[in-house]
Amino acid sequence: MKNRIPFYLLFVFLILAACKDANTTNAEEKESQSTSETTNAEDLNSTSNSILFFGDSLTAGYGLEDPDNAFPGLIQEKLDSLGLDYNVINAGLSGETTAGGRNRLEWVLEPDVDIFVLELGANDGLRGVSVAETRENLQWMIDKVKAEAPQAKIVLAGMQLPPNLGKEYTTDFKNMFPQLAEENNIALIPFLLQNVGGIERLNQNDGIHPTEEGHKLVAANVWPVLEPLVQE
Repeated sequence: MKNRIPFYLLFVFLILAACKDANTTNAEEKESQSTSETTNAEDLNSTSNSILFFGDSLTAGYGLEDPDNAFPGLIQEKLDSLGLDYNVINAGLSGETTAGGRNRLEWVLEPDVDIFVLELGANDGLRGVSVAETRENLQWMIDKVKAEAPQAKIVLAGMQLPPNLGKEYTTDFKNMFPQLAEENNIALIPFLLQNVGGIERLNQNDGIHPTEEGHKLVAANVWPVLEPLVQE
């Protein structure tokens, strides 16, 4: 069955292209502060699991008053509510392309990351970048993660383009994500913006960026794919 993306989703993708330090003199206070810092460090080190979200403005939470209300932050809340020991890292950058991500990945990739979520590609489509080039960049990033963090489970976020960009191009673009996921044996989020893109009440005043409520639905698209990975 063919999936057709409403013309209004073009606007969703267009925006993606734009897109206590104090000194103490009391010996007891110093000792207390030292003990507290040591405990905090131990608490941080105790979180051995991490999820790195690497993407564009959707991941970054563009337009939200608090970026923690973007879907990666909501995934953190979900993990915490379930008592799962994971630390979410939001490495989203508005306007990012796969070429830009390829150049940036080495700076943000942690060798001990447990789950790597790759959310890039939409800006390539809007700029008319060839599917072959976008595919090459995504594959390079997947290979980089496998080489630098071989224990990491990789999740690829699928994207789709409006049909006015051409049937052949949009079809090839859409199919690229499940093909890459299958070829690399990695998890796939079929379409990150499912049930959110183009729906007025779920977007900000510009009509194109998800509101906090919209991000809750985006997180709902992500969680079913992440859940089996974090529960393993």
